[in-house]
Amino acid sequence: MDRRWLTGLLPVAAALITLVALESPATAVDEQAEAARRAVDLDALFVGAHPDDEAFSLSTFGQWHAEHKVRAGVVTITRGEGGGNAAGPEEGPALGQLREAEERRAVRRAGITEVLNLDEADFYYTVSSPLTEQRWQHQDVLGKLVRAIRQTRPELVVTMDPAPTPGNHGNHQYAARLAIEAYRVAADPGAYPEQLREEGLRPWAVKRLLTGGARGETPSGPDCAAKFVPTEASDRVYGVWDGRPSTVPGRSWAQEERSAQREYVTQGWAGFPDVPTDPKLIECDWFTQVASRVPFSPTANGPDAALRGALIPIPGGLPLGAGAVAEAGRFGLVAGSSVPVKVTVTAPEDRPLTRVEAKLSLPAGWQSTGYGRLGTVHSGRSASAEFTVTVPAGTKPGRVRIPVELSSGNGSGYTETVVAVVPELTAEQQPLPQVAQFRDWARRSGVPALADLVPPVLTLPSGGDRELPILVRNNGSVTRSGTVTIAPPAGFSATASLPFTGLAAGATTTLTGKVTNTDTALRTGMQGGDYRYTLSVTGVGSSTPALELVPRTTIPRAPTAPTVDGVATPGEYPGPELDLSTRWEGDDCVSAADCSAKAKLSWHNDTLYALVTVADDKQGSVLDAADCKRHWRTDSLELAIDPRGKSENTSTTLKLAVFPATTAGKPCAARDADNFQGPAAETVPGLQVASKVSSPYTGYTIELALPLAAVPGALDPAKVGLNLFVYDSDTQDKIGQTRLGWSTWGGVQGDPYRWGHAVFDGYTPPAGRPVDPPAAKLPLIALSSVDSAQSVEQSVRTGISLGGKPIAPVWESARLLTARAQGDTVTARVLGAPGKAYLFVVNQDGKLLGRKTVDLSHGFSEITVPVTGGRAAQVLLGFETPDGKVSASRVRAGSG
Repeated sequence: MDRRWLTGLLPVAAALITLVALESPATAVDEQAEAARRAVDLDALFVGAHPDDEAFSLSTFGQWHAEHKVRAGVVTITRGEGGGNAAGPEEGPALGQLREAEERRAVRRAGITEVLNLDEADFYYTVSSPLTEQRWQHQDVLGKLVRAIRQTRPELVVTMDPAPTPGNHGNHQYAARLAIEAYRVAADPGAYPEQLREEGLRPWAVKRLLTGGARGETPSGPDCAAKFVPTEASDRVYGVWDGRPSTVPGRSWAQEERSAQREYVTQGWAGFPDVPTDPKLIECDWFTQVASRVPFSPTANGPDAALRGALIPIPGGLPLGAGAVAEAGRFGLVAGSSVPVKVTVTAPEDRPLTRVEAKLSLPAGWQSTGYGRLGTVHSGRSASAEFTVTVPAGTKPGRVRIPVELSSGNGSGYTETVVAVVPELTAEQQPLPQVAQFRDWARRSGVPALADLVPPVLTLPSGGDRELPILVRNNGSVTRSGTVTIAPPAGFSATASLPFTGLAAGATTTLTGKVTNTDTALRTGMQGGDYRYTLSVTGVGSSTPALELVPRTTIPRAPTAPTVDGVATPGEYPGPELDLSTRWEGDDCVSAADCSAKAKLSWHNDTLYALVTVADDKQGSVLDAADCKRHWRTDSLELAIDPRGKSENTSTTLKLAVFPATTAGKPCAARDADNFQGPAAETVPGLQVASKVSSPYTGYTIELALPLAAVPGALDPAKVGLNLFVYDSDTQDKIGQTRLGWSTWGGVQGDPYRWGHAVFDGYTPPAGRPVDPPAAKLPLIALSSVDSAQSVEQSVRTGISLGGKPIAPVWESARLLTARAQGDTVTARVLGAPGKAYLFVVNQDGKLLGRKTVDLSHGFSEITVPVTGGRAAQVLLGFETPDGKVSASRVRAGSG
């Protein structure tokens, strides 16, 4: 970088700063540099995707803060600009500002003052981590998270569920995967070396990593943690009861958490009901340990159990700051095989560990060889012991803990590693694409124990059939041949057996069978659930995957084009009526009059026609026509089409929402969360919509004509993915209560593979219509932290960089020098380098009175900001260089 310009600028800058110091009490103070010298240090960090993701863990963070002075922060990768707004018309960056403010107010109730936003785009609700990964630049956002961890140096990181469990938001999955990767990467001096070389950061090894939630029955009441029984016995699960007294007299932490959740007004949470008063009905927060670099207590289950060894001492244990890690050479083992196990002990920075010894406490029949006496481990140094562990012949498949008991002259400790005993041959149903991608990620990221969090399922239409791919793996050490036997569930038939030969050790092969639903009376959707069956490999192993039924219909050709008037006349809809009355999310319908629906479909001349009749006893909020978006907030219909029935996510589908009424006295329509979002006039040319709302109100009818040219890609008439959803709201506050539909599962609006199947009888797409969908249009506009007064104030106060970006060195930065208020303006003096400056004038309570964005050049600038609504107290400056470095500063606003 050419810094010759700085030579001439420095004397000018020095003179200006001296002059300001002499003539004004509003002397500029480099608070950000001072904060950096104070080295802001957080004890714990929650990593989520959106504001409110931490909202159901705040009871725990509040307890940790109150009882152990744990200073926690929250990393929020997006500001939730793609979510709904029950509070007003704001969307995009304006909504992001509101949601950031809500989050800051909410987490403050748990003693959390720092919220770090990474400025990624929240484009819309999706259950696809692959789509999220495509839209967030992986190395960039991971680098920003690693920078945040290296800046704040937390001992404990808590994140979300990384797995594609049904309904789990793809942004949530991906945020958790980033947190899990950052646990390893932040400690690696070879990762993002520019952060060390140019920014003065150091590698940081987080002590313990947890994900929220647990697999198993989760009891309620004061002893919920002690009574918990995990589905997988090897899981380390911590429970923290929410019913304990908070720091507010007469209130529990559950009540404080609920008050915090009500701060999320834009998300419709202001009306959350009170928590139960009966302690037996109050639940635990649950956390599952993913990794730990420090000893932990294998028997602790109290509210501070997750902190022991990382942030608070273990009674009688190794001193705080000691590290202990056990690592097995591989995760999956066959009976009779051996695996190396390495145990590494690290002494605290301030003292040695003496007479250190590691012993394996193996299950009965397991054998180990190796030498565990490590002697003295000097301060800040590590020493390792290596063992070879042999699995007894005949050991049943399943996960097994390998416990490690540590002893020393400084106290005792415990750590462990987990391995999985697997059959020599395994056969499993081929996982869905996003599940296969997750499994591959888990193995590559060093957390193979997470790979099987999602049981394999495949869908097929009621009365239909599909190919059944079976993956066979040879886990043994010799070539094997055999036969896979399929025992289908009741109501299904399948290929009886599939032979294979010459499968080499460590290799896999895919066999393809066929499965047919023979009993069309079986229930579809989540009302039918998973139809489990057995796959067996002759004499060696078996598994129990599942099939899921979705409804199927035939859409006939109408002899003439239906008239879109909200009324069905004879011949317009000759096909079967679809029942849309099955709940998939929200409150149960009290009766058919409360919420129920039915639909009729037909096609004519490359147009799909639909007539939907909805029974509803209470009309939701009637929105302004300009607010024709975010349809789930009130009464609406959504039509979803997957043109070829094989979309992994909704970016290759069409999702059309229709509101039956607006304040303009007519319906409106828009696309959302699909290939091309926006008002129907722009995204569905030629769409016709009619509605009839009953008076007195008992429901509504919507009829529409959808040109199939708007669907992203030519339809495959034999297997179109189709769904219809009815959103029911009984309030006037833009909050939905119940979601109904045709093919119904939790989160199904984002899961095309779980939509129903439709055959367009006799339909042929027009010649030349592309099969492949066009590139998706996604709303990737996000608020930048330099453009947020809340974030800039935090950066000045703590030294944490804005948006996870690198902090600009002084010769590339811009700084506020002074600010003077005169009448309804504030004039700020700025000295700095080229870049974009965001100025904010706030009063003593932090309320924004005025703002201005300007492009700066080299040297000194005077910037005048109009203000309204109060007396200016401070001016904040967020600054970004052309190459993306940032800085923040502030000064008091003097008068005169």
